[in-house]
Amino acid sequence: MSRIGKKPVVIPDKVKVTKEGNAINIEGAKGKAQHNMNPGFEYKIEGNTITVIPRPGVEANKKWNAMFGMERAIINNKVIGVLEGYSKVLVLKGVGYRATLAGTTLNFTLGFSHPSEYKLPAGITALVENQTRITISGIDKHMVGKVAAEIKRLKPPEPYQGKGVMYENEKIRRKAGKSAAGAKK
Repeated sequence: MSRIGKKPVVIPDKVKVTKEGNAINIEGAKGKAQHNMNPGFEYKIEGNTITVIPRPGVEANKKWNAMFGMERAIINNKVIGVLEGYSKVLVLKGVGYRATLAGTTLNFTLGFSHPSEYKLPAGITALVENQTRITISGIDKHMVGKVAAEIKRLKPPEPYQGKGVMYENEKIRRKAGKSAAGAKK
């Protein structure tokens, strides 16, 4: 059994959790989230906790055992998301690299012969600071990470000059290049 799966999810005072049919509705200050219940688990909402319990006979199945901790973590992430939200910061490094926000579309100049565009999905917001720093935020941890990864994929950081789109505290492993190869001989 999963150690993470056994822990109950603590519901803060400002978050409201209800069970409706085959879904758990979670409401908080930042918005609403919904979790579809998995048929291999029982969900108990008691007081200020949600407990995920494997159904009888499921504990022996490896597939459900692997999903036990993940199921609890997803619910916990949604509770935290509606209360505080999630965010990722991307930084553009390179001469002339910049971003602008027009409605729900991010426009990038990344050294290509054409501008790149990225349409933000529903529930995700972006804040562009001084054209080279982008903060992606939302209540769904998975979507925030996915959007940040897709934007980073437009121009991944390269190892020779360190130019590209990268996470704020990301360390780029630099390579020496041609001139260092000739100096070793």
